[in-house]
Amino acid sequence: MSLGTVSSVNLAEVVTRLTLMGGSAEQIEQAWSVLDLEIQTFDAARAFSAGLLVARTKRLGLSLADRACLALAVELGVPAVTADRAWTKLDLPVEIRVIR
Repeated sequence: MSLGTVSSVNLAEVVTRLTLMGGSAEQIEQAWSVLDLEIQTFDAARAFSAGLLVARTKRLGLSLADRACLALAVELGVPAVTADRAWTKLDLPVEIRVIR
């Protein structure tokens, strides 16, 4: 059983940031595997949902990856976990959990 769920867009964002910080593919894969997260494909329906969220999130400057995370959380009916306190200002049908 996985510890949580993440959009493939968010996986790409994590890999990008760790690569820019100098991580090798092997290091990143090893770090990611420890998290034991289920990866959800960012398909057409999820892309549409994330795209529609721009009207409700633009004022806070949320990225596509942020909106992918939120759209998936809304779809699955689970909390969205973030380190970005600005998400708590959103009026969306999803619980926001700030981790720091």
